Amino acid sequence: MTRPIKNNRQYEDALERAYELMQLELPEGSIDSDELEVLSILIKEYELEHFPIPSPHPLEAIRFRMEQLNLSESDLSTILGARSRKSEILSGKRKLSLGMIRKLYEKLKIPAEVLIKEY
Repeated sequence: MTRPIKNNRQYEDALERAYELMQLELPEGSIDSDELEVLSILIKEYELEHFPIPSPHPLEAIRFRMEQLNLSESDLSTILGARSRKSEILSGKRKLSLGMIRKLYEKLKIPAEVLIKEY
């Protein structure tokens, strides 16, 4: 029977059971597939509470997203509007403006909550 995860031992047991279920070919809607779905939700919630992942530094997020999209710094200049602005932003000499945050969100799909973080 699947129960809430309240401690690390239960968390480890849930991970083990989920792994066992993932090794099987479970028909959709079966009791086992439902158990795996519930376990996944419980595991996720436990991890969010006990092992939170801090949001990245805004400049790290920009660099990472540029790398993912295979963009150059000149591409970033196009997005932000001026080459000098891009250099000042990436060096940390200039803070992102609200307009820049909007453009980066729109063009690079970087969450605004990451870009507005203090740095």
